[in-house]
Amino acid sequence: MDEEVGAAGRQQVQWKSYCRTLSLLAFQSFGVVYGDLSTSPLYVYRNSLSGRLNDYLDETTIFGLFSLVFWTFTLIPLLKYVIIVLSADDNGEGGTFALYSLLCRHAKFSLLPNQQAADEELSTYYHPGTDRTVVSSPFKRFLEKHRKLRTCLLLFVLFGACMVIGDGVLTPTISVLSAISGLQDPATSGLGDGWIVLIACVVLVGLFALQHRGTHRVAFLFAPIVVFWLLSIGIIGLYNIIHWNPRIFVALSPHYIVKFFNRTGKDGWISLGGVLLAITGTEAMFADLGHFSAASIRLAFAGVIYPCLVLQYMGQAAFLSKNIPAVHNSFYLSIPSALFWPMFVIATLAAIVGSQAIISATFSIVKQCLALGCFPRVKVVHTSRWIYGQIYIPEINWIMMVLCLAATLGFRDITVIGNAYGLACITVMFVTTCLMSLVIIFVWQKNLLISLLFLVFFGALEAAYLSAAVMKVPQGGWGPIALSAVFMSIMYAWHYGTRRKYQFDLQNKVSMKWILNLGPSLGIMRVPGIGLIYTELVTGVPAIFSHFVTNLPAFHQVLVFVCVKSVPVPYVPMDERYLIGRIGPREYRMYRCIVRYGYKDVQKDDENFENHLVMSIARFIQMEAEESASSAGSYESSPEGRMAVVHTTDTTGTGLVVRDSSVDAAGTSLPLTRSSKSETLRSLQSIYELESVGGVSRRRRVRFQIDEEERIDPQVRDELSDLLEAKEAGVAYIIGHSYVKARKNSNFLKTFAINYAYSFLRKNCRGPSVTLHIPHISLIEVGMIYYV
Repeated sequence: MDEEVGAAGRQQVQWKSYCRTLSLLAFQSFGVVYGDLSTSPLYVYRNSLSGRLNDYLDETTIFGLFSLVFWTFTLIPLLKYVIIVLSADDNGEGGTFALYSLLCRHAKFSLLPNQQAADEELSTYYHPGTDRTVVSSPFKRFLEKHRKLRTCLLLFVLFGACMVIGDGVLTPTISVLSAISGLQDPATSGLGDGWIVLIACVVLVGLFALQHRGTHRVAFLFAPIVVFWLLSIGIIGLYNIIHWNPRIFVALSPHYIVKFFNRTGKDGWISLGGVLLAITGTEAMFADLGHFSAASIRLAFAGVIYPCLVLQYMGQAAFLSKNIPAVHNSFYLSIPSALFWPMFVIATLAAIVGSQAIISATFSIVKQCLALGCFPRVKVVHTSRWIYGQIYIPEINWIMMVLCLAATLGFRDITVIGNAYGLACITVMFVTTCLMSLVIIFVWQKNLLISLLFLVFFGALEAAYLSAAVMKVPQGGWGPIALSAVFMSIMYAWHYGTRRKYQFDLQNKVSMKWILNLGPSLGIMRVPGIGLIYTELVTGVPAIFSHFVTNLPAFHQVLVFVCVKSVPVPYVPMDERYLIGRIGPREYRMYRCIVRYGYKDVQKDDENFENHLVMSIARFIQMEAEESASSAGSYESSPEGRMAVVHTTDTTGTGLVVRDSSVDAAGTSLPLTRSSKSETLRSLQSIYELESVGGVSRRRRVRFQIDEEERIDPQVRDELSDLLEAKEAGVAYIIGHSYVKARKNSNFLKTFAINYAYSFLRKNCRGPSVTLHIPHISLIEVGMIYYV
């Protein structure tokens, strides 16, 4: 009996803890997820009732428009996203790329060139509950068989990504401009259009200038502002309903939508481009899922967002039904005059928070494109120690700022910007619907009929809004299309050039027979030290190696071929990141290290990479010896040997012990990457450290020693001794400095794509040594020309 009471008490404590955590996450989500969606009332009616709909302004039209807004807001954000799409997370991550990643893993849709069977053994690879024994459907086999269809799927996803970037440009523009437009009211300051645009530009510059400080500092801090904003507009909406027109409740009936279209016809259809602005920002609920949980986002939406925004749209419609001339600025004019200035300040702050959320999402999208090999190398800065995945990309930040200012100064009209903004948002939603229908079949393994029902219902609904948005292309809708065309061209040129370069490497690998014929010395002098040769190949020896050894008479005592690659999962656990293998016989001292990252992982400047590498190779040597003893040499069954997942979190099983060694026995600093026998290089190293880290932080210096207390096989001891001697002598990083050119017999399009577009992007993006965080003092670049 006492045990049952105790168990019930523990369950109650756990339930209270869960509720407290859920409430905290839901509260924090307002500052990150809902800023954009909550500021939509600033411009929805203004945009919807512009143009030809001015000829139909009466109570019936206003009621019909509100009914459209209500049912759109109910069917897409509530039914589609909150109830269905939020369940399609990829290990807690959401967004377009999460859906594509799920499809790549559960069906063979991936176009990443260096994938391995070992990647499928990652703990985060398959969706929980997936039955891997299910026989593939004919539809799945058809899609997997045709490479062109998989390429079209990737281009479709990239098009959606480009529209998200367009969304990231237009959201700050329309949100800030709409908030500042409240100053145009003659009853307040009555500022002209020029002053409104100027103030909006100043706010936008300030917003982008603060990005380097990290999104979490802005978003989490302003969660109370968004909550206060939502509660305020909800109460004002309720006041307007009671004060102006309580009959607005009858417009909840979809019958008023039919009456609206019967009265307005084609002009009413075109107005859908303005109605869809009520759901802009909905995609952020799914895209920012990784920072919260599906339950917390659902709680925030159902408990606060949905009722407050419905009351606000209903109250604004009630006000407009009795104040038709107020259409040009209905939100601010519907606010009681005593509350104008407080609401203006809160609206401006809410607009900034809403802009912040989509800017952060744009950084994530670019990072994910980078992981797919579809975007030029850019600098990715991790901005938070506590929130994993919060990043800042300087190049994208300043490009977006320039584009935002260009849109603000070029369009200068909220209605025109709204046309562009609506097209970008509805396109992203349509892409999500199409991908979601595939996820239902291949990941959730549901009936094809269920997938078709989802696609037909939501696809038809969004297609209706998309058609209305497309009709406004001449009135500003061309903006996101032009922007997407530019970014798609960049992505395609980079992806094409990268794939052609990889195929050249694959076709020109050095044969193992050639290496084995050279003998353990490789026909050259083996000097002390570890040489890390970076390559994109996961098997074989790259051509850069033969190019190096035929031009230089010496190479390092220990050679490690390092491949840093992306896999289609959001995160790779640290214990599963390193794959280690051997190349050739033991006496060659040649190894392969594959470092795997997910599309949300940030490749930070890992101060302990060299230490992790040494520990992982040492553990592999021990694992190989143990398994060889028990299973007659299974690791030596092929010239390439076998790859093994090696943990790098501690020295257990490595035969090594670690000593912190900031200072050596003579009291002088130990060099980090260069030979301790060279006084010149030692002094250069100390100067480099002071310049590169500014004297603020230093890399952790450790010295490895063989554990004398552990019984180790003599051959293993010799190999570990050679590895540690090489580590003490220093580590050199060898990468290829490639020049990619099209073959002389190539057609015009290929020549232009490789010799001009891809070459221009390579010259103007970050170098591989920067993105791989290689110390410049340890870097050796080998020049090669690729004729692809």
